[in-house]
Amino acid sequence: MLIAAWIIVVILFLVGMAGAVYPVLPGALAIYAAFFVYGFMVGFEPFGVWFWLVQTTIVAVLMVADYAVSAVGVKKFGGTRASVIGSTIGLLIGPFVIPVAGLLIGPFLGAVVGELIVGTKFRQAVRAGIGALVGFFSGLVVKLVLQLLMIVLFIIWVV
Repeated sequence: MLIAAWIIVVILFLVGMAGAVYPVLPGALAIYAAFFVYGFMVGFEPFGVWFWLVQTTIVAVLMVADYAVSAVGVKKFGGTRASVIGSTIGLLIGPFVIPVAGLLIGPFLGAVVGELIVGTKFRQAVRAGIGALVGFFSGLVVKLVLQLLMIVLFIIWVV
């Protein structure tokens, strides 16, 4: 049972880390689910109140930061709400239209199109698109670091 639990936990950790890059995967929630899998299959004894408070706080920060960091990147480059919405749509659709490259092209084009729809000049729309990419990469770094922290804390708590 212990080996099966660890296999499932590691798979959920991998899905979670992939979710930091690919937005249709659950990300931090997959990592959080791994804690419950371990608890139900092995035992909840290693986890105390502090473990759950710390992990839940990290998940909450990740949820807020995921949107906020991207939005700040767009705003810093002069984008509006239209480019934030456009880049989000592009991030979700891009990878399906253009596998792999769509992760970069989608947010950029989404932000540019969003700005052009509301009447922004092309040059400023492109700046907003660059801001969307900066926000995407900044958010990616934040998510990877915090999700890795979740995994490291789990291992420290369990071992």
